[in-house]
Amino acid sequence: MKHPIPQVRPKVGLFGIGLDTYWPQFEGLLARLTGYQGQIAERLREYGADLVDVGMVDSPDKARSAASTFRREEVGFIFLYVSTYALSSTVLPVVQQVCVPVVVLNLQPVPQLDYAKFNALGDRGLMTGIWLEHCQACSAPEIACVFNRAGISYHLVTGYLQDSAAWNEIRDWVDAARVCAGMRANRVGVLGHYYCGMLDVYSDLTQQSATFGNHFELLEMCALYKCREEVQATEIDKKINQFQEEFEVSPDCDSAELLRAARTSCALDALVRQHRLGSLAYYYESEDGYAYRDIVTSIIPGNTLLTGHQVPVAGECEIKNVQAMKIMDLFGAGGSFSEFYLADFKDDVVFLGHDGPAHFAIAEGRVGLVPLPVYHGKPGNGLSIQMTVKHGPVTLLSVVQTGGGKAFLLTAEGESVPGPVLQIGNTNSRYHFKTGATRFMNEWSQAGPAHHCAIGIGHLAGKIEKFGALVGLEVRRIC
Repeated sequence: MKHPIPQVRPKVGLFGIGLDTYWPQFEGLLARLTGYQGQIAERLREYGADLVDVGMVDSPDKARSAASTFRREEVGFIFLYVSTYALSSTVLPVVQQVCVPVVVLNLQPVPQLDYAKFNALGDRGLMTGIWLEHCQACSAPEIACVFNRAGISYHLVTGYLQDSAAWNEIRDWVDAARVCAGMRANRVGVLGHYYCGMLDVYSDLTQQSATFGNHFELLEMCALYKCREEVQATEIDKKINQFQEEFEVSPDCDSAELLRAARTSCALDALVRQHRLGSLAYYYESEDGYAYRDIVTSIIPGNTLLTGHQVPVAGECEIKNVQAMKIMDLFGAGGSFSEFYLADFKDDVVFLGHDGPAHFAIAEGRVGLVPLPVYHGKPGNGLSIQMTVKHGPVTLLSVVQTGGGKAFLLTAEGESVPGPVLQIGNTNSRYHFKTGATRFMNEWSQAGPAHHCAIGIGHLAGKIEKFGALVGLEVRRIC
């Protein structure tokens, strides 16, 4: 089923800068420059930005007006387009008063001026106007100097209007802004309690809310129990059909176990709807013979369906990691719940996987639903997921809490590679890293993350670095 999690469009500001003295001196210059800004605005909207374009800012008065508009519209960050030379006094008031991250677009109209054609014009006034149309680079160091002296953080993209590398970088900024907006809008459910004794997974919820802007909804097991008691037989039938559609259901799965898991999955869906959850961290054990034990031993298939449908679920109440999973999911990369399983020093790969919920949308082939005679380290038995992450480029992400109470993002790029995996009813995949298995394990571990991480498809470290810049988090990249 689909869950009504809002897809948030980032609200992004755009303003161009120029010098009003030029406009009466050089006919048509302003129109050409605003035309280029229009091209940029159109592209940003195509990338999914909810754009607030205040046009050309060419005087201190217009700068203050632009700042007022950006504040009123509550933009999350700003693109500053250098259209020609502009006085830094027209730039500083905007950025100072809005107080959001700024990306400076130093984009020429073309990669190279036609020098022969230009010099053949013969009219130095006309030629000066054309040069000013292409002199974006003139303002870049002035803006950087002033921002540095004012203590303003900024980022610079240099290129030309049809420069694919520059636009890839700009698109990454828009994607990062979308993830920021999605994290701020996210309601994270916390169900049950931590796995007792896993000191590394214990999280500071105040720090997490302050960092990412999300809300935490603390949930009661009895609320899930109530939802489960209210599930109708027709809902269970539909859920079993969904299991058959989205999983490769092993013939070894007992029909009673499928019914039990389907009922719990329906209850989870109801709980997510009631509380408008965008992600969930959970763990519970209960006692033999009690209803809550029946719930927690039948929860894996339902949590896997949620994870694959944009509601990431982390087991063992790993709140920091469900934040990482949500970031990856908002980037469209999945974000499967993982931990280190073992190293293969002959093949130079590291195995990562986990029991419990998986992100089936990024699986290599069909995801298996299989019976487990025992949940290792946890009570009971029931159905579980057997899955390998799609072969190809991947990115690992961990939200790390330091001893000083701060957070940072830890990331690494690698490859999911084919080869034998452990057929134990868990997710597990083989990963190769350019640093090699030994160095990767050492450097990742010494950074101090919890033992869980989120794995997404694609190489996303550049996007993650931009996301970190927008939320004010350090990003440490291993490889």
